[in-house]
Amino acid sequence: MFKAETFKDKVALVTGGRSGIGYQIAKDMLLMGAKVVICSRKGDLLKTAEEELNAFGSVSSIPCDIRKEEDIASLVQFIKERHGRLDILVNNAGGQFPALAEFINNKGWNAVINNNLNGTFFMTREMANHFFIPQKQGTIVNIIADIFRGFPGMAHTGAARAGVENLTKTLAQEWSEFNIRINCVAPGIIESSGLEQYPQQIRDMFDAAKKAIPMGRFGSVEDVSNAVAFLASPMAAYITGISLYVDGAQHLSYDKMGLVNVMKSFMK
Repeated sequence: MFKAETFKDKVALVTGGRSGIGYQIAKDMLLMGAKVVICSRKGDLLKTAEEELNAFGSVSSIPCDIRKEEDIASLVQFIKERHGRLDILVNNAGGQFPALAEFINNKGWNAVINNNLNGTFFMTREMANHFFIPQKQGTIVNIIADIFRGFPGMAHTGAARAGVENLTKTLAQEWSEFNIRINCVAPGIIESSGLEQYPQQIRDMFDAAKKAIPMGRFGSVEDVSNAVAFLASPMAAYITGISLYVDGAQHLSYDKMGLVNVMKSFMK
């Protein structure tokens, strides 16, 4: 379905592009002809990712904390000087930690909301105002999560990702006049470097949960990247305001209390 020239002459920005899902998205867009800019907070690791990705096409990087106005302003200027335009924005950067809702303090709540919701909005608004709206053209893909039936064990990120999903529906309507499309990809449990951040007991729970997913496996970073490529491509030219679940039907039948039950077991 995808061709080497699918994104020829297009410039794409992938936030959180130094590892995991973001790295795979950047790699695949390069292989399909895009010029890609990646950003994340950790400059040294970001530079390593850029050096690796250079094998697949024209890539550049700049450190950016999506929560900080001055960092986003520097990113905008970097893209203007390097490429003079932006065609695709993939909002992949984010972060969260497992916690029972009653134990999430204000600092933890605000950190996740600020990163996953506010940062996504700030990035989207600035790229739209500086590139997409003046160009009267642009495509945005927001990476959210499996929030279809709530997100037990991560109330903070569930709320933030739900906010991004509603923002996506709103902007799809408001910005259609500028020929801007905006959609979400909602991954289930994906086998990527992101799983390594969790304690061993939670990773063990994930291993057991694999059998409960209707398709009998976790997703891959390639599965998510393929969905992003489709929504960002001309093949999805009449699709905007949707959430595409990439989860093997996990959102329809999976027992979402597994994470909560593991965390409660820590307290016994």
